[in-house]
Amino acid sequence: MKIDSKYLLTGIVVLIAVVATLLKYWDYVVNPWTRDGQIRAEIVQVTPRVSGPIVKLPVENNQFVKAGDLLFEIDPRTFKASLYQAQAQYDKSIYNYQALEKKVEAAYAQVEVARAAVDQAKSSIKQEDATIEKNKAEYDRQRELLPMKATSQKSVDRAKANFEVSIEQREVKVSSLIQARASLSQSEADLAEARANLGAPGDENASIREAKAALEQAQLNLEFTQVRASVDGYITNLGLQIGSQAVANQPMLALVDVHSFWVDGYFKENSIANIDKGDKAVVTLMTYPDKPVKATVESIGWGVSQDDGSTGEELLPNIEPTFEWIRLAQRLPVKVILDELPEGVKLRVGSTASVLVFTDSKDAQISSPTAVPGALK
Repeated sequence: MKIDSKYLLTGIVVLIAVVATLLKYWDYVVNPWTRDGQIRAEIVQVTPRVSGPIVKLPVENNQFVKAGDLLFEIDPRTFKASLYQAQAQYDKSIYNYQALEKKVEAAYAQVEVARAAVDQAKSSIKQEDATIEKNKAEYDRQRELLPMKATSQKSVDRAKANFEVSIEQREVKVSSLIQARASLSQSEADLAEARANLGAPGDENASIREAKAALEQAQLNLEFTQVRASVDGYITNLGLQIGSQAVANQPMLALVDVHSFWVDGYFKENSIANIDKGDKAVVTLMTYPDKPVKATVESIGWGVSQDDGSTGEELLPNIEPTFEWIRLAQRLPVKVILDELPEGVKLRVGSTASVLVFTDSKDAQISSPTAVPGALK
């Protein structure tokens, strides 16, 4: 029986196509995959630093904003008044510091005057000591000359009087020295008090630093009335309006960081043994089933929350009943970083995705990713 070559060629082509299809399908079967994937992104909770009514709201819900764009503004009038008050207090602290500096200078000058008085009193005592010694020598000489009739009694009495006067003068000058030293001690005490009132010099002064800190805080609070986007992203769940009361440290809206998207694929625990960081992957979004996205495994989760053992009624452990012939595999998260997105694909947090990981593919290149077959989606 002769077979028509046309039918033979057709059969060979069909057989090759079926084999290629089966091999490709087998490739998807042997590599770990999951339909339990989810688009994730960093969500910035926009939180004001100060409280007050909102007076400007230039954005709308689901709007795209760039880092630095104004999201909303809190009434700045109260904070401007606080800034003016802090500025006045800072200026006042500078003036007070300058006045205390003058007091220190005056006290220091008084100390110098007192020291000069002490030195002068000491010098006068030395001079008086020399006079006493001279007068005593003259008195002694006159007394020696009197028996020899070489002097008169009047000269002796005059020499004695001069000697006694010089002793009295020394006592007066000693009293002056004591008084000068007391004045010096008081002046030094006044200087110490003035320096203590002044505090540390210049910008290190406590009162100036305190006033400067209050001024900087007032400036920051005024800046905080304008709440700006910290990243490029999409505003979501915006429920504000003009006049709404912003409360410090309370989140007011959410901002989805557009540069932080990734996919969490939740794989069965018996499927992750061969998955390694750096393996290539293909992500098929439910929103765009015909536009697969190349991706790379970044990390594998190290644990999931356990229900068994949690505290139940009367503080007893809560244990779920299990069937011995059924063993349910836990699902562990595998973080996958997306490569360049196909044209027209937009990522939304929480969207569903299928993830296929090619094991032992760290150095492999996926030229044109194929969407996960429909049976695996």
